[in-house]
Amino acid sequence: MKASKTSRTAQYMAFFRALETKRYENERLFSDPYAIHFIDSKLRLAVNLSPYPFFRKYIGDIINKKIPGALSSGIARTKYIDNLLENAISKGVEQVIILGAGFDTRAVRLGFLKSIPVIEIDHPNTSNFKAEIYKKRIGKIPENVTFLQIDFNKEDLNQLATKHHLDFSKPTAVIWEGVTNYLTEEAVKSTFSFISKFANNSHIIFTYVHKDILQNPDSFIGGKKLLEDLENIEEHWTFGLLPEDVPSFLNQFDIKLSEDLGADEYRERFLPDRSEKGYEFYRTAIGVKDLGHSFAI
Repeated sequence: MKASKTSRTAQYMAFFRALETKRYENERLFSDPYAIHFIDSKLRLAVNLSPYPFFRKYIGDIINKKIPGALSSGIARTKYIDNLLENAISKGVEQVIILGAGFDTRAVRLGFLKSIPVIEIDHPNTSNFKAEIYKKRIGKIPENVTFLQIDFNKEDLNQLATKHHLDFSKPTAVIWEGVTNYLTEEAVKSTFSFISKFANNSHIIFTYVHKDILQNPDSFIGGKKLLEDLENIEEHWTFGLLPEDVPSFLNQFDIKLSEDLGADEYRERFLPDRSEKGYEFYRTAIGVKDLGHSFAI
């Protein structure tokens, strides 16, 4: 990411959520009335035209041509993570930490989080931009939300935690969406080590890309073009995992894998009537901190 700009991919995810919000109430997976405030004027125009069938099809066709499968994958993933988070709260989680929060608006759009402390940690450029949007267009930063700033490849989460007195004794839900693929392996492992310090019954919801997309992008629909486009905006991918390696990878941090789904699977779960191919390399997993068991892999 260029130092003077917010993440372009974070803006695209907000764009996808804004498009979903414009669908008829009985058709959409969720409503995110805040997402439109985080996108530029051209994308806002597309969102405002999207209720008209002709424009909705036209917009969808353009997105699918440029990034096959990204729209439906992003929408289904958003709903999937919403559900995983709600389930974690129902099981006793007392605080939420969103690493690399981007333009995630869960703290303000999900009713079950209204009384839950939400700590958002992100790059200063994106974090500052988001805070200003909340202040200028939504009115204020929600009382339950705290913004903390860090460059994940250069700074230490442990120092940040000490400085801001993060409470590791509370069962915590950590959301790490759309980030691991941009980091070094060392940074990913360091972050999981940090996450493992939270109390038993803490939940980690994270995304990752199939390692093969980095080594053989032609094996996935639109993979090669996507990686080239990311290089052009200086948001290239650097880390991936093989799905079969995820349980043992988490095991070293005392985290037990609960579920790991690819885009095809969470699309089928939440969007069975919106057939679309592509983005199969993108995956979402949830693990639970559990010191009481030994995880044999």
